[in-house]
Amino acid sequence: MTDAQYRPGLENVIASETSISYLDVENEEIVVRGYDLIELAKKASYLDIAGLILDGSLPDKEQRASLEENLKSEYEFPKDVMSMLRLLPEKSNIMDVLRTGISAIASFDPELEDRSGEANYRKSIRLLAKVPQIVANGYRSVLKMPHMEPRKDLSYTGNFLYMITGNVPGSLEEQIFDQSLIVYSEHEMPNSTFAARVIASTQSDMYGALTGSVASLKGTLHGGANEAVMKMLLEAGTKAGIEPLILEKLAKKERIMGFGHRVYMRKPDPRALLMKEALSVIAKEKNEQELFEMCVIGEHVMKREKNLYPNLDYYAAPVYYLLGIPIDLFTPVFLAARTVGICAHVMEQHENNRLFRPRVLYRGPRGLHQ
Repeated sequence: MTDAQYRPGLENVIASETSISYLDVENEEIVVRGYDLIELAKKASYLDIAGLILDGSLPDKEQRASLEENLKSEYEFPKDVMSMLRLLPEKSNIMDVLRTGISAIASFDPELEDRSGEANYRKSIRLLAKVPQIVANGYRSVLKMPHMEPRKDLSYTGNFLYMITGNVPGSLEEQIFDQSLIVYSEHEMPNSTFAARVIASTQSDMYGALTGSVASLKGTLHGGANEAVMKMLLEAGTKAGIEPLILEKLAKKERIMGFGHRVYMRKPDPRALLMKEALSVIAKEKNEQELFEMCVIGEHVMKREKNLYPNLDYYAAPVYYLLGIPIDLFTPVFLAARTVGICAHVMEQHENNRLFRPRVLYRGPRGLHQ
């Protein structure tokens, strides 16, 4: 095998055919089942997008109501799993808690070993119903806080935010949180989705594939950027402090999280632009305009110094902070939103499967003898 065949990190290597999504960078469009995801995020709900991703078409009003009813019917959660999560130490990384919880509930699914499209669809619904509970109550478990029971009188999105914060969200908070879930819902073939498809290609089950995705997203080169962004903003403290802090970090050759993207190299991430608008709105509502101004200054500094644009995590982080979401839950919420996309990729992999088995470019010695 020659050097010409080797692409470190599989950069620009086509690994799968898919009808789920595509990043059209030249036209600055995220195509999901034929639709522009950003346009949908301005008009539709997360459950509309979930229906689109899973079924291949946008649900009408009745189909959307049926999807929500199906999700709420799967809210019941194995009590033994929650009891087990309470045994984890308080210092536990919540992504580890999430990974453990998803792996544990697999054994309670009666269709675990059924790889048919119909069974995989039902498992996707169960996971969409239960992953937000693992995020919220897994966090509460390690902190020895009371669990929050899901409320069927709230919307799917409203219930998720309620279980995290303990407060019923207002309409603006719910709308902005819903929009954030949409832009995190699907993004072609990032590492976590690829990890899920590789696992699924062995004919492993959907829970195992999603568990692998969580492990992938825990890595700091994939997930965690939104948490790091918020910690940097809090360290800066004020809009006067953000530029000197970034310049100091750059001088130390530190990476500024929330900027740059393997795909969006020299163009803005359209999801970041949408979350920037959302941050402007909620910052004004909560009288936190300085936080928004800090972010804008940081964006200008990075464009000037490094010619880099912000990615989704840069503006999603302060949005989540103003919604009252603990920083440790930023990445788990990302995974909860992305669960629908990952499940769709697992279903697609199972329906038209070929085992992933790449080769290597060998650089070691040959011809050795003892």
